[in-house]
Amino acid sequence: MSGTDTSRAAGTDWRRAKRERTRRLLQQNAMRLFLEKGFDATTVEEIAAASGVSHMTFFRYFPTKEDAALEDDYDPMIADLIAERPAEEPAIDKIRHALTHGLNQLYDSERDVLLARMRLVYRTPALRAGTGQRRDADQRLLIAALAPTAGGSRGELHLRVVVAAALAAVTEAIRYWAESNGADDLRHLIDEAFDALRAELTYDEPADRPSD
Repeated sequence: MSGTDTSRAAGTDWRRAKRERTRRLLQQNAMRLFLEKGFDATTVEEIAAASGVSHMTFFRYFPTKEDAALEDDYDPMIADLIAERPAEEPAIDKIRHALTHGLNQLYDSERDVLLARMRLVYRTPALRAGTGQRRDADQRLLIAALAPTAGGSRGELHLRVVVAAALAAVTEAIRYWAESNGADDLRHLIDEAFDALRAELTYDEPADRPSD
C-alpha cells in the first residue's frame, strides 16, 4: 500500500470513529434526558444542544426521536453469531446460543443502561409501538442469517414461524425483567423462556387422551 493509500485509509478510519463517537454521544444524552424529563417532554433540539451539535446533525444519525431510544447494534451482532453456528444445529438452538453469547459479551457493562431503556420503552406508548416495527425488521434479519443453512422442507414459512416464536419468547423475558426492575438476571430469564418454548414444542400428549 502506498503512502497515499495509507493516509486515505487512516482518514477514513478517523472519520468513521468520529461518527461513531457522535452517534454514541447523541444516544447517551437522549437517554439521560428521556429519563430525567420524560420521553414526550424532551425535544430533539435539547438532545442536540446537550451533545454540542445542531438538530440537523441529530437527524443525520437518527431519523426520529424514537430511533435514538430504540436503536442499538445488538441485533446485527446476533445475526452474525447465528451465521457462525454449526450448519446442522436446529434453528431455534442457533438463535438461543447466539442470543446467550451476545448478551454475555455486554451484560455486565451494559445491564443498567439496558434496564433503564427497557423500562422507558414499556411505559412510553410511542416507544412500545416502535418496538413492533423493529421486531419485524429483526425477524427479517434473523431469517436471512438462518436461510443459508436451511434445507429440505425448512423453507421460508418454517423459518418465519421459528424466528417469530423465538423473538416472542425473548420479548416476554425482557418485559418480565423490566417490570420486575431487573430483580433477576436477564440471561437466566431468557434461558427460562427458551426452556418453556422447547417444552411446548416437544410436548407429547398422553396416549389415553380422548380424540376430538
